[in-house]
Amino acid sequence: MSSIKVVGDEQLKGELKIQGSKNAALPVIAATILNKGITILRNCPKILDVYHMIKILEELGCKTKWEGNTLYVDSTVITSPIVSEDSVRKMRSSILFLGALLGRCHEVTIAYPGGCSIGKRPIDYHLNAMAKMNITQEFIGEEENIIHCYTNKIIGNDIFLEFPSVGATQNVLLAAVLSDGKTRIFNAAREPEVTELCNFLQEAGARICGKGSAYLEVEGVKSLHDVEYTLMPDRIVAGTYMTAIAATYGDAVLTNFPVRELESVIRTLRKTGCKIDVSEDNVRVSCKKRLQPIELIRTQPYPGFPTDMQSQMMTVLSLADGRSVIQEEIFESRFQNVYELRKMGAIISLESSSNKAILTGVRKLEGAVVKAHDLRGGAALVIAGLAAQGTTIVQGATSIERGYEDICRDLSALGANICYCSENAS
Repeated sequence: MSSIKVVGDEQLKGELKIQGSKNAALPVIAATILNKGITILRNCPKILDVYHMIKILEELGCKTKWEGNTLYVDSTVITSPIVSEDSVRKMRSSILFLGALLGRCHEVTIAYPGGCSIGKRPIDYHLNAMAKMNITQEFIGEEENIIHCYTNKIIGNDIFLEFPSVGATQNVLLAAVLSDGKTRIFNAAREPEVTELCNFLQEAGARICGKGSAYLEVEGVKSLHDVEYTLMPDRIVAGTYMTAIAATYGDAVLTNFPVRELESVIRTLRKTGCKIDVSEDNVRVSCKKRLQPIELIRTQPYPGFPTDMQSQMMTVLSLADGRSVIQEEIFESRFQNVYELRKMGAIISLESSSNKAILTGVRKLEGAVVKAHDLRGGAALVIAGLAAQGTTIVQGATSIERGYEDICRDLSALGANICYCSENAS
């Protein structure tokens, strides 16, 4: 199942339920070790990144089990505060065990994280914040790529983040909830997944104020308690399937839809001429005429247009009737899809000095063999295949499985001609 085969030119129609959120699940799974007991997570997506986080939990001494899409975590006993280098290299979100293990054990040994190849993602913001909370840091190993952090007591402090980093904000929250005193985070990330972590921690007994704002205040408590929590739907999966419907000139309903969290994407897609009808947690997307170009899309931290939706919108705009510009402000290497889309007939030029892509829309893309370089870029190439004439093979499907439970199952439910295949398929 290392490639995905798509036979294009089918309009997507029907109804589909959106899975639980990857970017909400990962920090919450790390947070389960702060409770010396049982945590039940409902609507948890069965994706590779979640499986990696569960493997780390089990390495630390926790016990886990699945019942459908409900994950049970027993973190009564932590046998080791060491996160194996192999586990960390597989995914960036493993760095969230930095704050969680410090909160639980007052000690952690962890390597620099891996993840998608979309540019530099240093963890200086995380480490600078920890240093202000009475936490000592040592770098070990030949290349000093292993971090050992320890403290006799986490002490709350004022944390000023240079950039509203989602991971750094989450790590500070994880370290602060069981600290002594009060922690105030200035310029905190406002992404819904940060709010979701706050909601989960509050349900477990944490004291947090300012959810959803750039200022968070955490008053340390002695312990957390058992909790049962339902994770939010995945806004990037929802946005991905919206763009797939648009690119195929389809008409479909997406249920369990995070409407408020996707306002910027809904607004942007409407500019292309898509009709989007919104009800409580359902959205109907329909597109009956050629897509219109967009003068400029600039990726920004929430509530701006998400970088995780940039690749999918690039596919949509490669089919639009005119010139569009996308400026990537978050990650400097997120235009790897340009070279793959060009194989399918897209007309895209890059201004590397300003990290800008200029698109001249074509009427049709052509099927080709392309490669997924990262999670969202891979999903965007699947969308390109859906909209193209002929057959497209998207190699490197494993990266897509990091965030989508089963993209072939979901799109097939909307009428797509799509399936997993071996790497050598043609």
